[in-house]
Amino acid sequence: MDDFARTERNKVKRLPKRAQYDRETIYQIIDEAPICHVGFTQEDQPVVIPMLHARISDMLYLHGAPASRLLKHIGAGHPMSVAFTLLDGLVLARSVFHHSVNYRSAVIFGTGKLVETGEEKLVALEALTEHIAPGRWADARQPNRKELDATSVIALRIESASAKVRTGPPVDDEADYTLPTWAGVVPLQLQALNPIDDPKLSGGIDLPGYISSYMSTEREPNS
Repeated sequence: MDDFARTERNKVKRLPKRAQYDRETIYQIIDEAPICHVGFTQEDQPVVIPMLHARISDMLYLHGAPASRLLKHIGAGHPMSVAFTLLDGLVLARSVFHHSVNYRSAVIFGTGKLVETGEEKLVALEALTEHIAPGRWADARQPNRKELDATSVIALRIESASAKVRTGPPVDDEADYTLPTWAGVVPLQLQALNPIDDPKLSGGIDLPGYISSYMSTEREPNS
């Protein structure tokens, strides 16, 4: 995978040493993030909305109700920005000023279009379902025509992007390293807990293997 060109739109200006522009890093963040935050401006009012997402190659897919103002806005071809963040740890320094977090984040820019064909819509909805729980699409009932008609899908081509990543221990002022204060990193991760059966679940249905191994499955980037 090649790098995104560095432009004024995607250039990281604050702590640029943490910036990464290669597609592999950026797409891994997108694929691992459970949700994204979509930013747009409507009638001079900035709005940010959290959404589920899925990526196929250089296309990001979002879905929602046809009446959604966000999907209408994207479908009209307006420029968009989408952010993804993974929190990997609390970085506790000896000085409050140098406290931080370890994270991986990505911001993408692009323009979208309404998915018109039923075939592409099904492909996108499968990707969205598999992004939530790999293996689920083939196991659950797939959408019927009425449900497809009641769902809008937007394809947002990723035209420009950058990532920003922090790893490692705290960085204190040299004079503070002798302070009698604990310093280090508290690792964090998103963890699936024990599944809870639907109270209306029919008898004799076992937990699917793809659910029981949910957190142990390595997710490969969607090329």
